[in-house]
Amino acid sequence: WKPEIMDSGEDKNSCGTSDKDADIASVMGFSGFGKKARTFDFDAIFEQTRRTAIERSQKALEEREMENMQQMSAGSSQSSKAPVQPRRGMSAPSASSRGQESDSESSSGSEDEDSEEEQIGPPLPPAMATRGGADNEEEFVGPPLPPGYTLDDSLNSACRSQNSVFQNPVKRIPDTHEITLQHGTKTVSALGLDPSGARLVTGGYDYDVRFWDFAGMDASLQAFRSLQPCECHQIRSLQYSITGDVLLVVAGNAQAKVLDRDGFQVLECMKGDQYIVDMANTKGHTAMLNGGCWHPKVKEEFLTCSNDGTVRTWDINNEKKHKSVFKPRSMQGKKVTPTCCTYSRDGKMIAAGCQDGTIQIWDRNLSVHTKFHCRQAHTPGSDTSCLSFSYDGTVLASRGGDDTLKTWDIRNFKKPLNVATGLSTFFPMTDCCFSPDDKLLMTGTSVKKGEGNGKLVFFDRYTFQKSYEIEVANSSVVRCLWHPKLNQIMVGTGNGLAKVYYDPVKSQRGAKLCVVKSRGKEKMAETLTQDYIITPHALPMFREARQRSTRKQLEKDRLDPVKSHKPEPPVSGPGRGGRVGTHGGTLSSFIVKNIALDKTDDSNAREAILRHAQEASENPYWVAPAYARTQPEMIFAEVESEDEEANKEPEWKKRKI
Repeated sequence: WKPEIMDSGEDKNSCGTSDKDADIASVMGFSGFGKKARTFDFDAIFEQTRRTAIERSQKALEEREMENMQQMSAGSSQSSKAPVQPRRGMSAPSASSRGQESDSESSSGSEDEDSEEEQIGPPLPPAMATRGGADNEEEFVGPPLPPGYTLDDSLNSACRSQNSVFQNPVKRIPDTHEITLQHGTKTVSALGLDPSGARLVTGGYDYDVRFWDFAGMDASLQAFRSLQPCECHQIRSLQYSITGDVLLVVAGNAQAKVLDRDGFQVLECMKGDQYIVDMANTKGHTAMLNGGCWHPKVKEEFLTCSNDGTVRTWDINNEKKHKSVFKPRSMQGKKVTPTCCTYSRDGKMIAAGCQDGTIQIWDRNLSVHTKFHCRQAHTPGSDTSCLSFSYDGTVLASRGGDDTLKTWDIRNFKKPLNVATGLSTFFPMTDCCFSPDDKLLMTGTSVKKGEGNGKLVFFDRYTFQKSYEIEVANSSVVRCLWHPKLNQIMVGTGNGLAKVYYDPVKSQRGAKLCVVKSRGKEKMAETLTQDYIITPHALPMFREARQRSTRKQLEKDRLDPVKSHKPEPPVSGPGRGGRVGTHGGTLSSFIVKNIALDKTDDSNAREAILRHAQEASENPYWVAPAYARTQPEMIFAEVESEDEEANKEPEWKKRKI
């Protein structure tokens, strides 16, 4: 293909440029105005340029090699007189090549824009000249290497050292430094960290939820807020949503709560009817909650599980009723209690660990039948405390109440991939989680009081060998959290402490923000910087009042409405003393006036009864007329007077012997 560009003028290297063109060339920076374009062939130009580049590269290499040989042979007359031979494998330029080179040089005047640029600057040092070549794409940067040490060896050693750091995940554990946050005196049973890693929340058996702000905290490490969102219920789980604007609080009651970042209530779940047999027909949980978590993709949805035998999903925009219900069942089809629940990494599956030792997984959109089911995952009767999916979504880790840690491939859910035993646990919420690089699995161990230290244990995900362990405190390790962005590990213990492990080099922000701040100075009480002399009677405000007589003081007090107020009489009965309802036109005042009055009677009760006796005998009305026909005649014994009884002869004297 030979395109022709039509233009007026000659070649740009010709000497017939006018003064006008020279002025324009000096201003514009290039020449060749008004000259004819020549006909050219792209293929021929490319081939000629390639040959020219090769020949020039060979020539430059030969010159550098000759200079190197001359420098090395300086001081030796024999070597200086000997002809300099080119580098082995490099032949001297032939006559034909010289002819081609001369031809290319002659044509380079007209084709400078198509040829490569020559080297600018001083020649390369001898050590560099030996490594130079037309095929080297990268230049050597840095000091010269020691003798016997090549560039390839240095690059390989650097790559090996770097790969050793990345291939050994234990070296990425941030455990060189730690800070301790004092939550309280009881077990820290819940930890939550927002996605950005700026705010940490802790909850415990003391019903408190404490908020810790790393950016706002100083070295004193004090929480900026403490509250009891669920009154007298132990906190079971805390988790921020994927956006970090709301916090899910799961406590020992039947109603989960959603709080905002500052601790104010946004939502309280509905409580169900405990007298309904089918739990799917109730609007909420009817028994104590065991756990909960947010959906990893949908910011409005969260999940809870309860002792009522259900796992429910909720929508934050609808607090009147749950969204869907999942009911775990035993092998006999009976109800079992879910002790923990979680979403898969993509949010498409819901997993629950149950009290009968099973792990059941449902499709999020199909709540009737399980998608995966393992009957003998852990010992029946033990509480599975935690389920955690790996970041790649193919492996599920389960922390059992039977002191084991197991990993499962959800594509082959019949038997576990790996099992670790001897990991004692005394709490129903002991955690396990994967490292950010998905190569380690972390969990905590429990100890009895005074029998050792609780440990944070790390296992290799593939070989399941114990890779590392950290002694946290002389108490159990309950909660653990490894934040992927901060690369920091948060731990909750059984003695009320929350510890944060970090590395100044490997970790980002988080605890590093507050440890560099100095403690705030305590506000001292204001004291007088100068002694003042006070003369008692110098000013009117310091003068003492004159003593007045008692009579004048009483007269003055009588005029004071407060001091002369008559005290209220005591109330011993309804309306006593006329204090209650003595005036007013209301119904209550009328009742008090007329009914609730003092009706006590101090008269003799016998006299009050006998005053009607004569009238009753003369005019009988009730009893006597009713028995008038059948009433016998009453005969009363005659009562003699005391004098007659004294003069009366005894009865025994009247008897005749």
